[in-house]
Amino acid sequence: MHARAIHAHKRTRDGGRMFHVNPDTGGHIHSTDPFATPEPDKSPVRRLRGRLAAPVTLWTAPGPAGLTVSSMLVADGDPGRVLGLVDEESDFWDAVASAKRFAVTPLGPGDQQLADRFAGLMPAPGGLFATGDWVETDYGPVPGGTGTWAGCRLDGERPYGWALLIEATIESVVIGGGDPAPLLHFRGRYRKFDR
Repeated sequence: MHARAIHAHKRTRDGGRMFHVNPDTGGHIHSTDPFATPEPDKSPVRRLRGRLAAPVTLWTAPGPAGLTVSSMLVADGDPGRVLGLVDEESDFWDAVASAKRFAVTPLGPGDQQLADRFAGLMPAPGGLFATGDWVETDYGPVPGGTGTWAGCRLDGERPYGWALLIEATIESVVIGGGDPAPLLHFRGRYRKFDR
């Protein structure tokens, strides 16, 4: 199967990304990322992290802005807390720094393209929120049909490793019906949770 190869991108004035497409149709679609660092060339810490299954979540903020986040955890307590590692140069962080609030939505197996779009791995013509159904909340838009999400208030941030550690208080939780399977990230790929 042939496809046009995407070889570079740059930001547009509205914060979106513009992709330059190679007109040569001789490229091939790979089942793996051809630009990924080969396993032996990764640092031991990165290889360790890759061996830990992580939930794939979507973090959104008023603006709107959003980012796929898998380096995160929820701490139970009164109040509950959320911790996450995000890119401090992302549009998402700029929006959170301004609004001081954001929404966290766990993603499921059917959300792989959504996760890729907000991770910057897939083109988003018209912007990240141009496709799909979105429900506006005080914490940022959440995907329509999403049963479970949390509204969070930013408490603080600090550099942590190569990322920015965000600490937040959970102010609102919506729990949907059913028991949906999570979308997991493990060894550089999405995985389905087998029950």
